[in-house]
Amino acid sequence: MNASENIEEAIEVLQQLGLKEYEARCFVGLSRVETGTAKRLSELTEVPRTRVYDAIRVLEAQGLVEIHHSSPQRFRAVSLEEATATLRDQYDARVERLHDALDTIEIIDEGDEEAVQQVWAMSGNDGIENRTEELIQTATDEIVLVIGDESLLTEDLVDTLNGVENGVELLIGALTQPLQEQIQTDVPGATTFISGLEWLHGEDGTEEETAIGRLLLVDRSTILVSSIMPETKEEQAIFGEGFGNGLVVIARRLMSQGLLTVRDPLS
Repeated sequence: MNASENIEEAIEVLQQLGLKEYEARCFVGLSRVETGTAKRLSELTEVPRTRVYDAIRVLEAQGLVEIHHSSPQRFRAVSLEEATATLRDQYDARVERLHDALDTIEIIDEGDEEAVQQVWAMSGNDGIENRTEELIQTATDEIVLVIGDESLLTEDLVDTLNGVENGVELLIGALTQPLQEQIQTDVPGATTFISGLEWLHGEDGTEEETAIGRLLLVDRSTILVSSIMPETKEEQAIFGEGFGNGLVVIARRLMSQGLLTVRDPLS
């Protein structure tokens, strides 16, 4: 990624964090110089000079820019560390406000009886990882997790797995020996095994084929299965709960291939 692309990406991210386009462009422009006047900033960013002042006032109010009241006025961005900390605090505060607002909204009861067994589709690595961690934290009896790609063994997931309560059986499978060894090191309290699920790739599996992501079975009643798309590397998953014994038994046997029966406390 070249310098121009990095600048545009920074502007895009700042807009996603709540800044308007001119504000984002002015902040990125000031990040490239020690100080700048409105004229200089307009030249750097292609923001109209008259709009630079408006953008600077907003950035100053948010704690992202400082103003030296000389003639002409000069501006400078706060340090990168200070800016990211400020933006992070603002973002977290907005998320907390959203949570509090939604948490107080009354749920409308439609009076419809929901099916006992439901399957839902999900997309996006972050959302799927959050759902995985949430399900692990709700386990009261048994967790069977198969990890198909080492990139999914994140620090957050490792922390969640290490936080599983005593008395909950934690069984983690991997498709390869190196990944199993990494899991043994990172999650010493788990029973690890090599899963036989590599056959899902087919005998002539290539990088162009959809890869196994993660397979999770919690308390023999809740299932999450994900795959990684070959071109975009995007993770997609299906999630369901409230299943009858038949499907759960089949899913668990598939997921636990390679786990010796004598080491499986719940066989």
